[in-house]
Amino acid sequence: MVNADDRRFDVLRALVADYVSTNEPVGSKALVERHNLGVSSATVRNDMVALEEEGLIAQPHTSAGRIPTDAGYRMFVDRLHEIKPLTSPERRAIHAFLDGALDLDDVMRRSVRLLAQLTQQVAVMQYPTLTRSTVRHIEVVPITSARLMLVLITDTGRVDQRVVDLGDVITEDDVARVRTVLNNSMAGKRLADASASVAELPEQAPSELRDTLTRVSSVLIESLVEHPEERMVLGGTPNLTRNVADFPNSLRQVLEALEEQVVVLKLLAAARDSRTVTVRIGGENEAAELETTSVVSTGYGSEGMVLGGLGVVGPTRMDYPGTMASVRAVAAYVGDILAGR
Repeated sequence: MVNADDRRFDVLRALVADYVSTNEPVGSKALVERHNLGVSSATVRNDMVALEEEGLIAQPHTSAGRIPTDAGYRMFVDRLHEIKPLTSPERRAIHAFLDGALDLDDVMRRSVRLLAQLTQQVAVMQYPTLTRSTVRHIEVVPITSARLMLVLITDTGRVDQRVVDLGDVITEDDVARVRTVLNNSMAGKRLADASASVAELPEQAPSELRDTLTRVSSVLIESLVEHPEERMVLGGTPNLTRNVADFPNSLRQVLEALEEQVVVLKLLAAARDSRTVTVRIGGENEAAELETTSVVSTGYGSEGMVLGGLGVVGPTRMDYPGTMASVRAVAAYVGDILAGR
């Protein structure tokens, strides 16, 4: 026999499903008609009273029906024992769309566009964090006889370019020597370790390359140290404007908050685990402007290393199981693609 708590949760789950799909307060009669709850409408009415007393559902002023509260959504999400897998066609579509990406920027743009389409929410994605990357290669290109361009390429496909003024002319042979010295010192190392190696290069260099390597190393160390302005990509903002009713008096605030990269990057900072999908509902979001939204996020990466976060921002009235599945699937494919680059 189902105990009262489990039965009430079944009522809550049915109410969440109906409210998410209709955006209309839900009454006990509708729940009994639409869902096989196995109890009378009088029992459902009593359960709804109990759920309301627990703060899990609420009655809008103008309606006889009830809607879930943030606490109700929280209980619903916490009791999702597993995230439903995507269908084979959905998985194939994700793979085909992301596989066509040309470079890291294209991967990022495609990922947010896809995630926004799958969830009908705003998708956000953080560029791979530099400190967790490894140096794949460094190219040294002469611009003039006294100026070099350094091109740092990481294992995640991120490319950083810096120009170095040498204050003196350099021969092509010496450019080749500098390139060899830098790659021997940096290739295959995490950025923090590469930075330490580069700092030692001027002391170890032959006297004729010492000035050049001093200037090159100081510029490289700057680019190897974490960028304070981490970059991110946003997609699907118009999806929010289709659901204006979900943001009473606050849609403009939400849109302004999303333009503030710092706010969004803080949301994604919690996504430090690619195996866990994090859901923050309403007031659980630190930014006051986002207290009418829910944020579903996870980390993406490769070989056990999280490179960044991605997720969606939408109204608290969202399809949590479907959104969580889409966020997890896109993160997994992005990790696979970056690992293969």
